[in-house]
Amino acid sequence: MEFGKINPDLLGATDLSLPADHADTKSALKKQATHAEIYVGCAKWGRKDWIGKLYPKGTKDSQFLELYSRQFNSIELNSTFYNTPSKSVVENWYNVTPANFLFVSKFPQTITHLKRLKDTKPLVDNYLAAMSGLKEKFGPMFLMPHPQMGKKSLDTISEFILSMPTDQQFFLELRHDDWNLKENADIIYKLMQETNTGSIITDTAGRRDMVHMRLTIPQAFIRFVGNGLHPTDYTRIDAWVLRIQKWLDQGLQKLYFFMHQHDELYSPELVKYFIDTLNSTCGLKVQPPQIMEPLF
Repeated sequence: MEFGKINPDLLGATDLSLPADHADTKSALKKQATHAEIYVGCAKWGRKDWIGKLYPKGTKDSQFLELYSRQFNSIELNSTFYNTPSKSVVENWYNVTPANFLFVSKFPQTITHLKRLKDTKPLVDNYLAAMSGLKEKFGPMFLMPHPQMGKKSLDTISEFILSMPTDQQFFLELRHDDWNLKENADIIYKLMQETNTGSIITDTAGRRDMVHMRLTIPQAFIRFVGNGLHPTDYTRIDAWVLRIQKWLDQGLQKLYFFMHQHDELYSPELVKYFIDTLNSTCGLKVQPPQIMEPLF
């Protein structure tokens, strides 16, 4: 993931701290006697450079997803941004993964970037029909409108959200600078609250405006972009664990935390560190991935 990448030499001098929560977040996290569901994963499963580290020696391409799903309980499915999968592909995904595994899928670029959310009903219907083959493993979907879609596109974004089926959870990521203005943000976030649409927080070094800390529902969707195991990766994760602990105490019901790297080689290591720290801090028992020791 190249979004928000900066020169590594600047990381130590960049303020990567988490802002205070927006006032809406406390309102969204209504204290309830509930056990939070925690989903943590990566954005890819087919990494050949994970063979010998995450996957056994001799792993074939056709085995990647099955082996990945033994290590993580979810995947941020970015591949759907590029192509809507066929029915047979989706059925295979369903068949090779455990019962508790979730696919968190991204809307295709034909809908979000080419058509820019206009006149998309046939495309959306086709996509939802394909993904329905995942059955109970079909997790929330995330919508990223074209980055050029700002305040002038508010009606288009609103109409699209309102057209979505109410029995499926959606999350929204907004990248245009217009949404950093309070008067614009208040409008779109109010719509999100009214439609039970979640807000995505993307923590990446070069776009600190994306770390808005504004939840609209009692669920958090975090896209964390690391920098190749730079020391700041660990301090940032430490800060996230403390914030998540606070949110859990306030009534967070579901957490989706997906690890990205500009070089995805090291995503498993950071996921393990995140889960280990989360477990020890929050008293949880989320299963971390098992990283194989190199053989010399």
